[in-house]
Amino acid sequence: MPAVSQNVFDTISQSYYELTAAERKTADYVLKNRDRSQYLSIGELAEESGVAEATVSRFCRRLGYKGYNAFKLAIANAAAPKLDASVSDKPIRDSDDPVALARKLYAVESEAMLQTLSLLRPAELDRAVDILLGARRVLCMGQGGSMILASEAAHLFSVLDGKFVPVSDSHMQVIAAATLTEADAVLFFSYSGATRDMMDTLSVVHEQGAKIVLITRFPRSPGAALADVVLQCGSNESPLQHGSVPARIAQLFLLDILFTRVCLRLPDGCQDNRRRIAAALADKHL
Repeated sequence: MPAVSQNVFDTISQSYYELTAAERKTADYVLKNRDRSQYLSIGELAEESGVAEATVSRFCRRLGYKGYNAFKLAIANAAAPKLDASVSDKPIRDSDDPVALARKLYAVESEAMLQTLSLLRPAELDRAVDILLGARRVLCMGQGGSMILASEAAHLFSVLDGKFVPVSDSHMQVIAAATLTEADAVLFFSYSGATRDMMDTLSVVHEQGAKIVLITRFPRSPGAALADVVLQCGSNESPLQHGSVPARIAQLFLLDILFTRVCLRLPDGCQDNRRRIAAALADKHL
């Protein structure tokens, strides 16, 4: 196994002729698409390279990385000086005044919503609506920053029904999942769709026969393989941008579409509940 160079692209070049023919396909793709590669899931890189996911995994280990995530982080670190502080066509500079900075961030965040809009699949959206409306109970889950979005989802849907419940702790998520039945559902948020805690939880949900609606960037991720419906958000996020605002905005936009679609199915009930909630909260305001 070669020593991992400080620059992943140097490591690939130095090890190139030690790679198998299939591994060289991945190497060729990464070297030609240095910036883009950091945003791809292992399934997407395998598809773009024309190889199997197992080949990509072996390629990463042959280069001296523990796994695909470590390899992708190395790509992000090597590409970071070229990308400056943003993946926008107009990178953020130290010399930017507040207005220029705001305009650039607005462009990146608007692009995240446009990407989400372009990825929207109406049939899958309506399947998700059917699942949420038909479920006896809906657990809203995520890990880390994604749990913040799951909590927001539970808050939004509380206008409709008290059956939407946020569950934050990863252990409690597994415990809650074990009590689900085929009449229940889970609304799960995960940008990567590939975290260990998520897979622990969704595996139990799947075993219990409950439905899974997953909001993620990667429709071919391990989590997506267990989901009944996958709703894909936009925004490319580098490993160095974990929990970036554009990625969250993309997921919030998708959540808003899903919530509004549900409300349109129950117009009278939604309005009645809004009026009752407004009256109940009236005394809370000064």
